[in-house]
Amino acid sequence: MTKLPQVRDYMDTTVPTVTPDMEILKAVDFLLKSKVTGAPVVDADGALVGILTEKDCLRLLATGHDGKFPTGTVRDFMHVHVETIKPDTNIYFVAGLFLSRNFRRYPVVDNGRLVGAITRFDILRVIEAALMERRQSQE
Repeated sequence: MTKLPQVRDYMDTTVPTVTPDMEILKAVDFLLKSKVTGAPVVDADGALVGILTEKDCLRLLATGHDGKFPTGTVRDFMHVHVETIKPDTNIYFVAGLFLSRNFRRYPVVDNGRLVGAITRFDILRVIEAALMERRQSQE
C-alpha cells in the first residue's frame, strides 16, 4: 500500500507571523508587504495564541468613525480559538476540511508550537504531483 501524503510533505515551513502586542495598523501593513491574507499570532516562545485574518482587519473600516481607524493591538482583533492541523495529518483529510469550512489556511502545530501552515494552494500542489505521477505511469 502506498503511503498517503501528509501535511508535513506540502506545508509551508516559513510562515509570516505577528505578535499579540503589535499595533493593528502595523500588522495590516505587515500582511500587505508579506502578500498574505492572514497570519498566525505567536507569543515570545513561539506558541500559537491566535490568528489574524484579512476579515478580522476589515473591522478597522467597519468600526471606524469619520474616516478614522480605531487603535489597538493584534490581540484586540485576532481570533483566539484557532483550528490547527498536526504535521502527520493525511492531506486528503485536510482537503475535506477546506471543502467544509471557509478557511484559507490552517496553522500546523506540533507540541503547541507553530511549525508551519497548510493552505488551499498547497493542496493544489498535491493534485499537481498526482497528475504528474499519473502521466509518468502512462508513458
